Amino acid sequence: MRIDSRETHSLSELLGATPVVPVLVVERARDALDLAAALVSGGLCVLEITLRTDAALTAVREIAESIPEAILGVGSVIEPAQFAAAAKAGARFAVSPGATAQLQAAAEAAKLPWLPGAQTLSEMLNLRTSGHRLIKFFPAEASGGVEFLRSIAGPLPDVRFCPTGGISYANAPNYLALSNVSCVGGSWIAPPTLIGERRWDEISALARAARALRQSARETS
Repeated sequence: MRIDSRETHSLSELLGATPVVPVLVVERARDALDLAAALVSGGLCVLEITLRTDAALTAVREIAESIPEAILGVGSVIEPAQFAAAAKAGARFAVSPGATAQLQAAAEAAKLPWLPGAQTLSEMLNLRTSGHRLIKFFPAEASGGVEFLRSIAGPLPDVRFCPTGGISYANAPNYLALSNVSCVGGSWIAPPTLIGERRWDEISALARAARALRQSARETS
């Protein structure tokens, strides 16, 4: 499935179009454009920039203005005000490690598609009751990983997940092979060392390898 970043799509369509969403920590705004260009060149256009640094929103704004192929989301959203700020900067979606009523209300007010996080079955049921059919499973590896997601596919047949936390190139295919996994989130594609040293060709190579993971998952399932 190809996504045109100029068009409006549901969150399920956006995340379903990619096997891996790079989870990015941008310490220096000057790295943003080269980083995004490297990832897009490698075939990964859906990007999550975490709001863990002072440079994050500047990075979102610059990428949104200069690289139209990139479909930008913001991650680590834990404050209601961050939704409006992210939408103003050009983000297309927001991701949180957990979920609260205040975050839900802020996402709706900002009209920004939201991927809320959940760890337990009760949290997932509460989000499903609120209308969410796509949920971030976090921290994935520490919370039961592949076996947990496989075990809840029956009780929650209409919910799909984006596992994040402890996901690597080695274990990502195990997640992507599950029927209830839409994509995975991972930081291995653009680690801080490669960003800091501006090794963009290596990041592009990691993106290309990540892009091929869904096919690898199909072949091994």
